[in-house]
Order: sequence, then structure tokens, then C-alpha cells
Amino acid sequence: MNTTAENKLSFRKYPSTTALQCFETAARHLSFTLAAQELHMTQSAVSKQVAQLEEMLNISLFYRTSQRISLTPAGKAYYVEVLSILKHIETATTNLMSHNSNIETLNIISHPTFCARWLLPAMSGFGQTYPNIYLNIKEQVGPFFSEDYKVDIAFLYGDGIWSGMKSIKLFDENCVAVCHPNYLSHHLSITDLRVGPELLDSCVLLHLSSRPSAWYEYFKQQSIHVDRTFVGPRFDTFYACISAALLGYGIALVPLRLVEPELRSGELVSAWDYMAKGRGAYYMSYPLSMESSHKVKVVQEWIAKYLRAAYQSEAPLGLIAESKLGKDG
Repeated sequence: MNTTAENKLSFRKYPSTTALQCFETAARHLSFTLAAQELHMTQSAVSKQVAQLEEMLNISLFYRTSQRISLTPAGKAYYVEVLSILKHIETATTNLMSHNSNIETLNIISHPTFCARWLLPAMSGFGQTYPNIYLNIKEQVGPFFSEDYKVDIAFLYGDGIWSGMKSIKLFDENCVAVCHPNYLSHHLSITDLRVGPELLDSCVLLHLSSRPSAWYEYFKQQSIHVDRTFVGPRFDTFYACISAALLGYGIALVPLRLVEPELRSGELVSAWDYMAKGRGAYYMSYPLSMESSHKVKVVQEWIAKYLRAAYQSEAPLGLIAESKLGKDG
């Protein structure tokens, strides 16, 4: 154990933000001169700050020659950490400066496509009604509930069972096959697959990477055997699948709720008149510790009101018959 180094760091506490900024800027430009210009300091002042930082750490962060500087292996590793630290400081400072003491921050996580196509319309006007609740919405494709994320509410697809979370069912998932109108007229003359499933040979099926068997399940539910259900372009999000369908790439199998605007406007049309029942549903979930939170209760009430209004306005399309908030997952 290097007690000398520990005592030295303890005595000096931590590097100053000025030293870290000088190091980060010099490392980014690989130039003390350019770093000095960006920071509005003299070249010698930047160089001195970095030298003092190296002295405190007892590690060389740069290789220095008469022509240029370059990062040492330790310098490269330290640069990544310092950059993250400075970004956190900037974010924390900006957040503090932009909100007064009466503001609550509500941290929301959602799948990207669901966020853009359902959650944002659902939360429209929330800020005006509740100006003291600041929405911090983060889109996330992967796991949500690791300790790395601070989550107040998450909008998720699944079975409604997540450890330490209370889940409220929003609605089931029903998927439809959609494509551009021109694609339909050029590739499909018959919309009943039972008449001629071989017509699919001329079609491109668009896939969501996380659901490789979705098309297989779609046809299986109809007791139709179709080859090549696993063949076709794959995309990370439903948003990309929908965009590809709009551009005429092929036929996308997507949740009906996520393509309502395009179906209403005619930008997309149903390739086949069948709606597949998904394996899961969409939920609003929050940590059990947040059950009594005012801001969480406010959002629950807001979403419930939105669903009631949507049920009434969209009933003619039969899109929300199942979506009544209040069913616990």
C-alpha cells in the first residue's frame, strides 16, 4: 500500500477544476497552445496547471517533444474519467441554475419509439399544468432498473413484473402489418394470405432485432405456414421499422398504437387485415418507495385522464378498447 501517495492526495484533497479543465482541453487538442486559446489563458499557465496535476498524481500524463505532445497510456485512461467528471459537474450546475428550490425533478425512462409516439403526446401540456415538476425523460433500449439509473417512473413493455417496482397496466399490445401504399399496390394484389401466402415471395419483411420470431408468430396465429419469416432487414427500434416502411423498404410488423397517425393520414396502409396479439403489454412502473410520492401520483392521474380521453376519441378505430388504467401488473 502506497501510504505516501494516499497521504499526499488526502492532504491536497482533489485536483482543482481548473487543473482538470486544462488537462482535458490540452488532451483533446493535443496542444497546450490551442488549449490556452480555448480557455482564454496563457500557454504557460495551462502548461503549469497540467504539470502541477502530474506532480500531485506522481504520474506523467503527456509525452512531450519539441514538436508536439501526446497522451501516455495513463493519460488516455485519466482523460476518459476526467471528461466524465467535468460533464457531470456541468450538468449538475446547469440543472441547479435552471430550477428554483420549489422545483421537483421527475426522472422518466421509456423505450425510444414508445416515448416519441405515445408518451410525449400523452404528456403534452403537463409542464404548463404543473410548472413545479420538471420532466427529465431518458430514452433507453436496454435494462432500466440497475443502480446506475435513478428512475421515478418507467414506461415499459413486458409482463408487468419487475423487482421492487409497482406496475400499472396501460394497454395490451396489438401488432399490425403496415407498408407504404405504393408498396402494397406493387407487391400485393391479394390481401387475404389464406388465398395465396406464396405472394410473400416478392415481399420484404422488416424485423425488430429484439423480436426475431415476431413474423413467425404473426402467421402462426392465423394457422398459416409461410417460409422465410426470419429473413429480412433488422432494426433496433420500432421507430426505424416504421421509417423504413414509410420509405417503401417493405412491410413492418408494429404495435397499432405506434402507427395511428400514419394509418389515419394514409401514409401507411395495412398489408393484411389481421391484428396479432402480443405476448406482453405496456406498463407504467415506479419503485415501491415512490408509491406515496406526490409527483408520481400526479403523473398517474394525468395518464389516466389521457387514456380516458383517448378511449372516447379513438373508439371508432377500435384502438383502445382494452386500455383502462388501473389494472395492476
